[in-house]
Amino acid sequence: MKSLNDLLLLGDPRLYETCQPVLKTDLPLLKDWVADLENVMQQIRLKYNFGRAIAAPQLGIMKRLVYMHIDRPVIFINPEFTDLSGELFELWDDCMSFPNLLVKVKRHRSLTINYLDEHWTPQSWKMEGDLSELLQHEVDHLNGVLCTMRAIDEKSFKWRN
Repeated sequence: MKSLNDLLLLGDPRLYETCQPVLKTDLPLLKDWVADLENVMQQIRLKYNFGRAIAAPQLGIMKRLVYMHIDRPVIFINPEFTDLSGELFELWDDCMSFPNLLVKVKRHRSLTINYLDEHWTPQSWKMEGDLSELLQHEVDHLNGVLCTMRAIDEKSFKWRN
């Protein structure tokens, strides 16, 4: 099982790669991938006191897979956005791959995310506010984009208190 030591950190070239889609033939691997994502996210929560979701490439699993656990676990396979709002909002974003750094970014206020669940069933979820921001961050990981690359300007970085 993967642990916090397996988490890719800022500067690892794999964090800048675009992930491949999860294929139906990958489904037998899904249970182990999700267990690894859950385990590392729980370790981040214990050590740094944050973490609502994690993207597979953060553990070197170069597949389009996101695991979120807020009030219940949700698995997003091959997520895609539609209906991105024109309205943006600013926030200090954090990332498990550089846990002590905050980056000020702009994100869409709302969106719809279309994805496959763990049963390969198509799902759609309209998200607003913090959930919208969270999934934009995670899907960026699937596209090799870090929030450091979305910083509003050169002064949009600070250390976590």
